[in-house]
Amino acid sequence: MNDLPVTRDYAALFLGDVPLMDVRAPVEFLRGAFPNAGNVPLLDDQQRQRIGIIYKERGQDAAIALGHQLATVEVRAARLSAWREFMARHPGAVLYCFRGGLRSQISQQWLAEAGIRVPRVEGGYKALRHFLQETLHAACTSMQAVVIAGRTGCGKTDLLRSLPRHLDLEGLARHRGSAFGQMVDAQPTPIDFENAVAIGLLRLRDRAPSASVLLEDESHLIGRLHLPLAMLGLIRRSPLVILEATLEERVERILRDYILAQREAF
Repeated sequence: MNDLPVTRDYAALFLGDVPLMDVRAPVEFLRGAFPNAGNVPLLDDQQRQRIGIIYKERGQDAAIALGHQLATVEVRAARLSAWREFMARHPGAVLYCFRGGLRSQISQQWLAEAGIRVPRVEGGYKALRHFLQETLHAACTSMQAVVIAGRTGCGKTDLLRSLPRHLDLEGLARHRGSAFGQMVDAQPTPIDFENAVAIGLLRLRDRAPSASVLLEDESHLIGRLHLPLAMLGLIRRSPLVILEATLEERVERILRDYILAQREAF
């Protein structure tokens, strides 16, 4: 197992939009994941729970023994079939579990025995998540921004999206950030939102580290999602551009973007 490939280049995974095969249990994936990840678990939720109980009560060796007991011929065949299908759809994918431990190592070994060599993320989900949290804080601390403010319907989002170096926080939050509220799609989990913000900042810094980024003025909440404190701090200390529009222009834009667009979506 030691000769199988391992990657530690977390930035490259996100900058290259490398497909990630998440072998954690579904319940873990739903709590938080990455935009380029798909969940193809080694253990289902019930299996994970059983092994976790044994681990707490009797230790790692007993947990590993139960894992081998649960890995019947049928289970192994089903897992390999799902992983092969994922790899066929996403060539060049990399796999991970929570900490880069037994689950990802076992998954990687089974794939290798089936003739498929897939790199494993060292440190797993936990390391990737920590990397993005550090990236978000460092970017918001060091980068320059210009913030667009104005009343609902004045065209802030239109201007934001017309310029190349912007981060659309409302788009990432799937919420219009105004009285008109949530878009058709449900909002992401707080962890998924924070991950998406961090990846957006990582890409902006990679393209032009010293250039300013354009943001829309936001409060601490976008719908039900809390804006990361570092991002809120960046917004509060950055220069503000007030966008103005006539009442007629605002009414027309609100009708187009909020009312008619929502009807078409349904």
